[in-house]
Amino acid sequence: MSVNPTGREALISEVGSRKYYASWTSGEHRKRRIIAEFIGVFGLVFILSGGAAMLVKYGGGDPSPYAVALILSAFSALWLMVAIFFLGDISAHFNPAMTFAFALRGDMGWAMAVIYWIVQCAAAIAGALLARWFFGPLGNLAATRPPAGMDLQAVAFEALLTFGLVLMVLGMANGPKLSGPYVPFAVGAYIMAWGSMGGPFEGAAMNPARALGPDVALGDLSSWWVYLVGPMAGAAIAVVIARVLRGPAKAQEARAAMGDPSATE
Repeated sequence: MSVNPTGREALISEVGSRKYYASWTSGEHRKRRIIAEFIGVFGLVFILSGGAAMLVKYGGGDPSPYAVALILSAFSALWLMVAIFFLGDISAHFNPAMTFAFALRGDMGWAMAVIYWIVQCAAAIAGALLARWFFGPLGNLAATRPPAGMDLQAVAFEALLTFGLVLMVLGMANGPKLSGPYVPFAVGAYIMAWGSMGGPFEGAAMNPARALGPDVALGDLSSWWVYLVGPMAGAAIAVVIARVLRGPAKAQEARAAMGDPSATE
C-alpha cells in the first residue's frame, strides 16, 4: 500500500530529486533565505523597540498602556505587511514559532529550521541593541512581561494568540509565494487586532524572537520562557488542527515554507 508523500517529500516527488537538491538545498538559495529572515526579524524588533522609545521621548506625555499597545501593534503590522510583500518569495517566517510549525508539518528540514531559529534570534537581538544604542532603554524597548503572579495565564494566552496566527498562515500558504495577494494583509490585520487587544495584558508577542531581543538588550531574561513555551505550544496545536481541516501538507505548501529559487533567478 503506497503512501502519498507530504510536505517536502511531496515537493521532491513533484520537481524531481535532482532539481530539488540542486535548487532548494543549494548554498545560494539558503543564503537568500537566511538574509531575508534576518531583515524581516531585525526590522520588526527595531521598529517595536524604537517605537516604544519614541512614544516616551516624543509622545507628549505618559500614554496609557492601551494606547501604547495600539500604536506598537500598528507599527509591527505595517512592517510585517511590507516585509512579506518584498521578501515573501524568498522567506518570510520572521518567527521561530512559524518555522517550528513548518518543520513539524514536514515542509522543511529540522537542520534548516535550527539555522532559522539562530538567525531569527540574532536578528531580534541586533534590532533591540541598535534601538537601545540610538534611544537608550526608554519604553523598556517594548519588552514583553507577564502580569505579576500570572505566568501560566500568560503562557496560555500566548499559545492562544500564536495558535490563531499559525493556523491562518498554514491555511493561506498554498502557493509558490508566501507573499500571495492576501497573506500580507491577513497577517497585518491579525497582528493589529490581537496585539491591540492583548498587548496591555502581557505584551502579545506571538513570537519568541520578538520577545528575546528586548530582554537581551535590557539584560533581563527572567520571563522569556513564557514567550518561548506559549508560542511553540500554540504552533504545535495549530499544525494538528490544520491537518484536520485541510489534510497533509502538499508540495506547494513546502514551496511557501522554503521560498522558490526560481523566483530570484
